[in-house]
Amino acid sequence: MTQRPTQAERMVDAARGLQGEPDPQATLDLAARLAVSNVVGCDAAAISVVQRHRGLRVAAYTEDLALAGDTLQHELGEGPCVSAAWEPLVSAPDLAQDLRWPAWSSRVVHDLGARSALCLQLFTDADTLGALNLYSRRVGAFVRADREESIALAGHIAVALASSQRSDQLIQALDTRTLIGQATGRLMERYGLDPSAAFNLLARLSSQTNTKLRDLAVELVETGHLDDLP
Repeated sequence: MTQRPTQAERMVDAARGLQGEPDPQATLDLAARLAVSNVVGCDAAAISVVQRHRGLRVAAYTEDLALAGDTLQHELGEGPCVSAAWEPLVSAPDLAQDLRWPAWSSRVVHDLGARSALCLQLFTDADTLGALNLYSRRVGAFVRADREESIALAGHIAVALASSQRSDQLIQALDTRTLIGQATGRLMERYGLDPSAAFNLLARLSSQTNTKLRDLAVELVETGHLDDLP
């Protein structure tokens, strides 16, 4: 049986991997995967960005449990990610018994099968909070060693994100990702394309017309058509 690397070895590998990613979105995606692979009690992970005037958006996630759990926090206005605006670490060992977020806890337990959660601040400023949210399908899944691992990992993620771009640039990158996703969805529906073919079509038009990919996506989403397409 292969011996599990030590925490120090795991953190070194995480730091190298995160610093090696080419952009903020790739850093976020890897960070979510690292949470699941490094934290023994974690079944699913998501990273959400909370803005004062725009609410919560899920920036990266490993599976639908994490996506739905974070999205519900935005819809209901409560949950550990919301509480993380005030606390660097929020632990919920038994969501079925947790009274801090009654509506959210009830939904994630009964609808999603989550039983415990752990939320850690990644970065925060006057208008923006970044949080790493970990979910488990077991009660009391996040023991002391898991919390220590999560805190160490969150520190590395925060440093990697800070060195990649400032938080306002991160928000712009997330906006662009959302717009491009909406635009490719329009192309998929109109031309019967799969996601890869739809994105390649948009990228080809961007290159041919010397127009930024984001600007083409905005045009398609806002007007429903592109001048260079029938």
